[in-house]
Amino acid sequence: MPYAVTLIPGDGTGPEITEATRRVLEATGVEFDWHVHDAGLSVLEKHGTVLPEEVIESIRETKVGLKGPITTPVGKGFRSANVALRKSLDLYANLRPAKTYTGLRSRYDHVDLIICRENTEDLYAGIEFQRGTEELNELIDFIGRTTGQKLSKDAAISIKYISVASSRRIVKFAFEYARANKRRKVTAVHKANIMKFSDGLFLQVAQEVAKEYPDIQFEDRIVDNMCMQLVQKPEMYDVLALPNLYGDILSDLSAGLIGGLGVAPGANIGEKYAVFEPVHGSAPKYAGQNKVNPMAMMFSGVLMLRHLGERDAADRLEGALAAVIAEGKNVTYDLKPRPDDPTAVGTSQVADAIIAKMQGK
Repeated sequence: MPYAVTLIPGDGTGPEITEATRRVLEATGVEFDWHVHDAGLSVLEKHGTVLPEEVIESIRETKVGLKGPITTPVGKGFRSANVALRKSLDLYANLRPAKTYTGLRSRYDHVDLIICRENTEDLYAGIEFQRGTEELNELIDFIGRTTGQKLSKDAAISIKYISVASSRRIVKFAFEYARANKRRKVTAVHKANIMKFSDGLFLQVAQEVAKEYPDIQFEDRIVDNMCMQLVQKPEMYDVLALPNLYGDILSDLSAGLIGGLGVAPGANIGEKYAVFEPVHGSAPKYAGQNKVNPMAMMFSGVLMLRHLGERDAADRLEGALAAVIAEGKNVTYDLKPRPDDPTAVGTSQVADAIIAKMQGK
């Protein structure tokens, strides 16, 4: 029976890389029932948003989404489509693998990291107070009365919000992922030495959850030290569990370790729904040119196949991607030794090469 999947091409270069990804996924032999929905700048004028409600409703129906990049319009009143999806569907876990493949230009070998970032809390929860408002002045007065700290009223304030429930579920997600994928270790990343109540709570919860998984090694690292460790010896780490802000920063750092965002997949996963997507932007200046690298979205497709339980198909697609990268012939300009290399191929030709590898050609 085909898997029902909401397919969101997005805008900019999104439709091109989405089509290439659809083709390689179908070439695995897994059958899909694609529920295609438009989102992005093309629907903004009609719907007043880049993410119409019908898209979210479709994911509620299919439970799984595969999404191309969507541009967030510059200006007030427009939320990021990614943020809107996460909040609407409670996609609390941001999964960001970072793995080196032979043929990628990187300073490192043997990097194989899994970033498990909490998606709903921390400074990114959006609890902010604008400078000069009555609400901010009341908050500053309250802080002064209760802590003795006198804050300047020409400031703005953002609230760092971390709960037991959300900390527990992201750490459990990390351990469950480690166990299901035969990973050896989970590292909780925090700043509990300074943020003793908020990050301290995250660390405490992580330590408690770790006791439920005696088969998996557990450790913790302070976030600034973690950054240094990843640059010095990334091969020492495996699965990382992090609050929202640190997870955002370290996931891009980790992408830099393996060759950039062009090969960095992502997923946002909740209790009921999951959305898979590349982590790079929509690159509208390259739209329609058959030029950009589709591999980040294809690797996201690998994550989707594993989520659906199609592990053999996922392994075959990942193997074909790795083979094309290692060969270095049928890759886009960003994976060539020089970006002006005349042998670089287009988005569609990358898909052709990957399909040929899966077919043994």
